[in-house]
Amino acid sequence: MKLTVDGTAHEVDVEEDMPLLWVLRDELGYKGVKYGCGVAQCGACTVHLDGVAVRSCQTWAADAEGAEVTTIEGLGTPDALHAVQEAWITHQVAQCGYCQAGQMMQAAALLAETPAPTDADIDEAMSGNLCRCGTYPRIRAAVKTAAANLSEV
Repeated sequence: MKLTVDGTAHEVDVEEDMPLLWVLRDELGYKGVKYGCGVAQCGACTVHLDGVAVRSCQTWAADAEGAEVTTIEGLGTPDALHAVQEAWITHQVAQCGYCQAGQMMQAAALLAETPAPTDADIDEAMSGNLCRCGTYPRIRAAVKTAAANLSEV
């Protein structure tokens, strides 16, 4: 199976129904994608599939063939962070940090679709991403900052 992850082509020998999460983590070494619940309820495993946020624990490897998969590692680079990553740092969103890759991927997908989200838009889009540390007010603030920074570009 051929997958393109963060702009790099990969060939993997996996079952078609293997969860994309495990292909990314175990077969290809993308450790930013986290296992949280395995049933698409927490959002820790969120990646983009052709720009759309999906839960990689419930997306089959075959679903990603021919698509562009973007992980947190490909959202930005250390020298050129994505606006969402910069905002997360500015607002010191992460506490334990476990859910934050999924949170940022969900936020980036939201901003690509809704460049100037309202609080209700943010709350709705982010409602499937759980943070056990309860940093939701900082997450919302970071999304707003990222939106403002993206609108200046």
